[in-house]
Amino acid sequence: MSPHDTITAAVRDRLSAVEDPALGTDIVTAGLVTDLSVEGDTAAVELALGAPYAPDERAIADQVRSAIDGLGLEPELSASVPRFDEAEASVLPGVRNVIAVASGKGGVGKSTVAVNLAAGLNARGASVGLFDADVYGPNVPRMLGTDDDTEVTTVDDDDKIVPPTAHGLELMSVGLLIDDDDPVVWRGPVAQNTLTELFTDVSWGVLDYLVIDLPPGTGDVPLTVLQHLPVTGTVIVTTPQSVAVDDARRGVQLFAEYDANVLGVVENMSAFVCPDCGNTHDIFGEDGGSGLADAVDVPFLGTLPLDPAVRAGGDDGEPIVTRAGSSEAGDAFETLAGTVANKVGVLRRHHQQTATSQSD
Repeated sequence: MSPHDTITAAVRDRLSAVEDPALGTDIVTAGLVTDLSVEGDTAAVELALGAPYAPDERAIADQVRSAIDGLGLEPELSASVPRFDEAEASVLPGVRNVIAVASGKGGVGKSTVAVNLAAGLNARGASVGLFDADVYGPNVPRMLGTDDDTEVTTVDDDDKIVPPTAHGLELMSVGLLIDDDDPVVWRGPVAQNTLTELFTDVSWGVLDYLVIDLPPGTGDVPLTVLQHLPVTGTVIVTTPQSVAVDDARRGVQLFAEYDANVLGVVENMSAFVCPDCGNTHDIFGEDGGSGLADAVDVPFLGTLPLDPAVRAGGDDGEPIVTRAGSSEAGDAFETLAGTVANKVGVLRRHHQQTATSQSD
């Protein structure tokens, strides 16, 4: 064996000691090391990590760097996103991950979760787009502080819509295309056609994540999204209230029927902490979200508090997650963003692991 081959083998051996926290094996066995080369004092490693800025994948990358440093080499890391199928490469080719946020009923704070999830991922360093597909209640522009003067322009060479930005997010919403006072009276086919046109007419460019705020329920629009977009995974929003949980269960079943991955259930408005007495009040009940997650065998993504500051942030166009570090609610949404990114990463890496084992 040549000295070069010996060094390369030593690097691979070191990488075999790096464990994936979710797959229960090392990154080499799991097929996450897709390319390895040593040139001079530099070891270049390509990793099949598909969830940019996810805490777990950052930890894996840090361990890889440490392992290479231990051999006296300079690490040079790159990432490749393992695709589920060819459709992902042809639809929204520049978007790495599509996360749909859904609920069984209205009034559970689904749009609030979508906005803060997108802003939280962006705060971690990811490039993020937010698509407001709730055609009957397009509230996302208000929640991000965009106003009537926000311009929706087109690109001259390919005539695609350039989405405006707000809080670092690329944004598209039916709410940007209609007047505030115009009622959206669209039957199912019209809503479907409008969304389909927006899917193809928006120039999203290169994004780590595209978050889609779906309308509540299991109607035509969620079905259109599932049929036309490569949804990586879905976040189901509920409150602890039994009525909300029952409807959320139907939403989980819908996505299961279309073989869409459910990243998990998040319980919004879980508890209210009285600012005067400090006591916690379970206004909408308790443990509804975790109970649903257990019942349908999907991950529980955590709880989000019932906090007037969340409502105020939505009304004022300042997502509460931007106050992480100084707000309990902001911290909760920041944690949710990291948890969701981790779940996306698990899906991608598990797919890579399965593909590797089948090719051996």
